[in-house]
Amino acid sequence: MVTYLGTPKIETERLILRRMELSDTQKVFDNWLSDERISENRVNSEHKTVSETTERVTKIVDGYVNKDFCWWAIERKVDGELIGEIDLYDFDNTTGNCEVSYSIGYEWWNQGYATEALRAVVEFGFRQMNIHKIAAAHNTDNPASGKVLVKAGMVQEGIIKHMIRNAKSQYKDCTIYGILQEDYSKTLISPSSTSSTDSEKHVCKT
Repeated sequence: MVTYLGTPKIETERLILRRMELSDTQKVFDNWLSDERISENRVNSEHKTVSETTERVTKIVDGYVNKDFCWWAIERKVDGELIGEIDLYDFDNTTGNCEVSYSIGYEWWNQGYATEALRAVVEFGFRQMNIHKIAAAHNTDNPASGKVLVKAGMVQEGIIKHMIRNAKSQYKDCTIYGILQEDYSKTLISPSSTSSTDSEKHVCKT
């Protein structure tokens, strides 16, 4: 049975994962949501105005009243810069399963931040929330994200044809990954380990 704990602060070697705040809106817009390079791997197009981002961040902040809402802003310890977001979502209380997604701003690609944040959230999900399985997916034309998922202990489970339709109305096939709590316990990957092959966005999600 999943133990819902909301969105507590999580620290890794280089990152602080914390609740998003309304004051983060401009950074969220500037650092990833207005960037077409990020939106290529999302269902929704890049934001054209800060008001779009304000609406989205407000929705996230409002979600924190719910214990089953787990959405972190990713902040660098060295300079306090907000570089991305990561969340656990689509919880199934029958199975104890959920999914994970993340975005990292283009300026911070290939520096291991996605791997570091993902490992920390996977660890939190299994050790603190007692999640049974965490799944994720990425567009098949974005294979670098598969490497991030593998470094977090996930294994490829298959490909779903035309799983999403992106902002350019293009259908995209997605590769599915997953990891069970029992398998994670056997590997015990340290969340502070980093990678140099991160991609900014892995999941087939809006």
